Amino acid sequence: MIVEVYGNNVEKALKILKRQMQKQGITKDVKKSRFYEKPSLKRKRKREEAMRRRAKAERLAMRG
Repeated sequence: MIVEVYGNNVEKALKILKRQMQKQGITKDVKKSRFYEKPSLKRKRKREEAMRRRAKAERLAMRG
């Protein structure tokens, strides 16, 4: 990932970098791996995420 700094505006480049990282899900992965997650909680979280994705897909399919 490359972010160019124009006119010594480091703050703006940092803001762009953070936005790109958030879009790609890097920040979420870093936060998840920060602490140990029990295998049972990991399975539960994955199952809930899958249910959320399925529900969203169904809503979008019903819409059009």
